[in-house]
Amino acid sequence: MEKSKVYFTKEITPESVVKMYETLGVKLPGKVAVKLHSGEQGNQNYIRPEFVKAIVEKVNGTVVECNTAYDGARNYTDKHKKLMEDHGWTKYFDVDIMDAEGPDLVLDIPNGKILKENFVGKDMAKYDSMLVLSHFKGHPMGGYGGALKQLSIGCASSEGKSWIHSAGQSKDQTKIWGNLPEQDRFLESMADAASSVVKHFGKNIVFINVMVNLSVDCDCCAVAEDPCMKDIGILASTDPIAIDQACIDLVYNSKDPGRDHFVARVERQHGIHTIEAAAELGFGTREYELIKID
Repeated sequence: MEKSKVYFTKEITPESVVKMYETLGVKLPGKVAVKLHSGEQGNQNYIRPEFVKAIVEKVNGTVVECNTAYDGARNYTDKHKKLMEDHGWTKYFDVDIMDAEGPDLVLDIPNGKILKENFVGKDMAKYDSMLVLSHFKGHPMGGYGGALKQLSIGCASSEGKSWIHSAGQSKDQTKIWGNLPEQDRFLESMADAASSVVKHFGKNIVFINVMVNLSVDCDCCAVAEDPCMKDIGILASTDPIAIDQACIDLVYNSKDPGRDHFVARVERQHGIHTIEAAAELGFGTREYELIKID
């Protein structure tokens, strides 16, 4: 497989997000879902709606989310809608909690390492294309969070999240947390789930990773560590594996004093294995050309 193109800019502005999308030379057709992280109640690091307003308007997109599989402000639709309002998302955008009503949309994964099916919010079927707009940062369970996590855990319904976290053992969030699988099985399940969403949209999906507020914790944490590294930039690609690999490499190659702390979180959770497993599934490549945009 030839190298994928990953575009990179150090300029972190709403306008540069639009510029990076335009650089890809892809016009997302039809009804566009913009998958992003709404931010857990109390989290200080999530990307605010004002920052992404220009790109959502550019693609005429609908902001989409799914309910979580753990206690908090986003595990049931009524609470999640309230949080979307409190965080300002509904002020600017049409918002769709894709698993607000069942039954889930089931995506087959015939070549999955662990999972053979993925359960996503049924409203995904309403969209012709998707912009995966990820806040790249660390993660307590996955090691890091980027495009592959948005595709997998992010697009999964509440029950689908339980299915991924349990490596296909249960869709019941009340039963999974005390009986989690071996870590690599969870990471491989994420890769499986991500592959099914990419397959669903085909060529009508693109990825933007924003490397700001680089905490070791995810935006799903109500109490998250403050960022340990300085902001790095914005990346864009049509390859979710390549863009995550490029972000990881930018962290590893950084001389930032907080780099070792961030890397320790990634390595503690064996985070790179999600990228390895995804590459073996063949819906992208770890080999990329980083193209710098002024």
